[in-house]
Amino acid sequence: MLGLPGGVTVCLFDLDGVLTQTAKVHAAAWKEMFDAFLRDRAAGRDEAFAPFEPVHDYDEYVDGRPRADGVRSFLASRGIELPEGQSDDPADAATVSGLGTRKNEIVLKMIREQGVEAYDGSVRYVKAARDGGLRRCVVSSSSNCREVLAAAGIADLFDEIIDGKVASAQKLAGKPAPDTYLAGARAVGETADHAAVFEDALVGVEAGRAGNFAIVIGIDRVGQAAQLKAHGADIVVGDLAELLEAP
Repeated sequence: MLGLPGGVTVCLFDLDGVLTQTAKVHAAAWKEMFDAFLRDRAAGRDEAFAPFEPVHDYDEYVDGRPRADGVRSFLASRGIELPEGQSDDPADAATVSGLGTRKNEIVLKMIREQGVEAYDGSVRYVKAARDGGLRRCVVSSSSNCREVLAAAGIADLFDEIIDGKVASAQKLAGKPAPDTYLAGARAVGETADHAAVFEDALVGVEAGRAGNFAIVIGIDRVGQAAQLKAHGADIVVGDLAELLEAP
């Protein structure tokens, strides 16, 4: 009933765009932060301002990546280099860490003001996995993962959480490396060949494929089914509820 191969005992879920409707909030926060930075930089250099593209730039450079990696990746696409700075750099620091801090402040403000909604189909699926005896773990690059799960009212549906804070503490490489997903499987006492990965980000499905998991399920919320397949998804659905209806 879950649309999974035999032998799968663990479900590893990404957060933003898979469980919660926060991917669009993150995309808006990245755009607000980068546009302010790019506008100031262009004005200071007497150059034309080229804004952050909330679909292409988000999907290609920041979606699913740890925050600092997202900053570096997008800046590199524009040929911009900044000092790394320190993890506690303030939001006005012209460093990779400073831009990351600025983005995090924006997204937390948006979440506080707008709240967080879970996808109904995903909640139904997770509950079905629980009732079927499968272990469930959230694997997210976000350091705000626990707060988002609590705000959405679904934190109690999961056995373990591997988030940005855990990844930092354990020195796990971010997606597209498989390290965080492998850590999720270990956290519930299983190995990759018994685990299913659920992802909406291109780097996330790459991570699932690199880790040799039993199945990588892509969730297409924005019309990129072909890209998800190309990056490593075994199957692609528009919503997890589709798997409950699969023969």
